[in-house]
Amino acid sequence: MKELYDGKTKTVLLDEESKEVYLLFKDSATGENGVFDPGSNTVGGSVVGKGKIGLTVSQYFFELMEKNDIPTHYLGADIEKGIMNVRQLTVPNLEFVLRYFTAGSMCRRFTLPEGLPFNPPYLEVTLKDDEQGDPLITDRLCQMKGILKPGQYEEALDLLTKVGTVLKDSLAEMNLTLIDFKIEIGCDNDGRMYVVDEITPDIWRVKDEAGNIPNQIECAQLILDKIQ
Repeated sequence: MKELYDGKTKTVLLDEESKEVYLLFKDSATGENGVFDPGSNTVGGSVVGKGKIGLTVSQYFFELMEKNDIPTHYLGADIEKGIMNVRQLTVPNLEFVLRYFTAGSMCRRFTLPEGLPFNPPYLEVTLKDDEQGDPLITDRLCQMKGILKPGQYEEALDLLTKVGTVLKDSLAEMNLTLIDFKIEIGCDNDGRMYVVDEITPDIWRVKDEAGNIPNQIECAQLILDKIQ
């Protein structure tokens, strides 16, 4: 397969014969200095088997989204090979963030204590740019930069909210409280939007019954034990 893009935790591959696109889930995890953190913009280390576990978890949640009429790029997965077959879409350089509680970068940016609840949830859109620290971006700026067309910003936020409802309820059944999460969204040639990339502990923070916030490695194992 031809490598199209190599990211922090996944590699995008193209089968040049069939023209199908795949995501290869890697064993790397975001964080700093060996401490894992889903909110980090750098790779903090590697854990053997993380890629396949992440793919299994992502498969579960993508299929759950589809059952709830939320369109995704997921077409199938080969767990042993660690790859997911996905739709060919245009993916803007944006991340869509939903917060049920204050945490992480929000607390640092606005000098807020951790754990303050949001009702309704707080929505943010950030430009994926590590050098600029993933700055917040508005609908107007997205249109000025040609990233999104009129109406797509609000449509994406509506999709984000729907994902949050399904994800929060599913994790609650596993005795986990969703703190915040981020997704990426892609568009087909007709402008239809899909949830893309992954749905794993690499994109969320949760709190367990004891009030602890497990890192993405620990959380992935917790989820895997629940869904297998």
